[in-house]
Amino acid sequence: MSEVKRRTAGRPAGSGKATGGHSQSLVRGLNLLERLSTCPGGLALSELAEQADLAPSTTHRLLQALQGQGFVAQDSELGVWKIDVKTFRIGNSFLEARDFVATSRPFLRRLTALTGETANLGIRDGGTVVFLAQSESSQMMRMITALGSRAPLHASGIGKALMAWLPDDELERILDEQGLTRVTDNTLNTPETLRAGLAEIRRQGFACDHEEHAIGLHCAAACLHDEHGIPLAAISVSGPVARIPETRLLELGALVRETAAEITTRLGGRVPVHSSTTDS
Repeated sequence: MSEVKRRTAGRPAGSGKATGGHSQSLVRGLNLLERLSTCPGGLALSELAEQADLAPSTTHRLLQALQGQGFVAQDSELGVWKIDVKTFRIGNSFLEARDFVATSRPFLRRLTALTGETANLGIRDGGTVVFLAQSESSQMMRMITALGSRAPLHASGIGKALMAWLPDDELERILDEQGLTRVTDNTLNTPETLRAGLAEIRRQGFACDHEEHAIGLHCAAACLHDEHGIPLAAISVSGPVARIPETRLLELGALVRETAAEITTRLGGRVPVHSSTTDS
């Protein structure tokens, strides 16, 4: 066999120009999945094509390929495209692979049993919080957050709990890139007020959301830490102001702080020292 033939025989199937095309199709397909995942009600072909900056024909071809593999489905009545069960399974496998999610679930249920309010678990993704788990309150008026939904770091209890323990350079990078958009009139939307708030969180060991993300909603949150003391995730208890006035909010904060410390210890993490020693 000649040298040229040997090189050709050893080349992986699909290499060459076709590889770039396949990679581009893969990236485009994943982009469509990501956009559909943010719209539980689904998207029409034209909307999806416009959001992805693709031709409708290209979008339709990619959707058909994803549909053939069980990742997306088309609503026969509305005509919109939605994520399908295989995408859910993959997303769920991510949750199962993250030990802190499974470890935290019984603690979230315990918080709901003790407080009567909704308990949540979230992680940081860039400048936002992503909610991964929830124990829902049985009250008629209750806080419900769709799993996978997002909230600004600076305008949510979980987000501020995570920000408070970030390294200074990481915090400054987030502030430079994301800014501090005002979500409600109570949102901490200047670097000075936010830094003061984060210092208070480190002092007492928990964060409070005083209607900063949604009017009428109070939230107390605390951070879970890895073995280096770096923020891993955060948990919270949230409910209407009518049931969680300021005095109870502080009591819930102490409870959430203690629960977060339990989970951190269970995970082999390191609980940072805070200066507040008041038990509620």
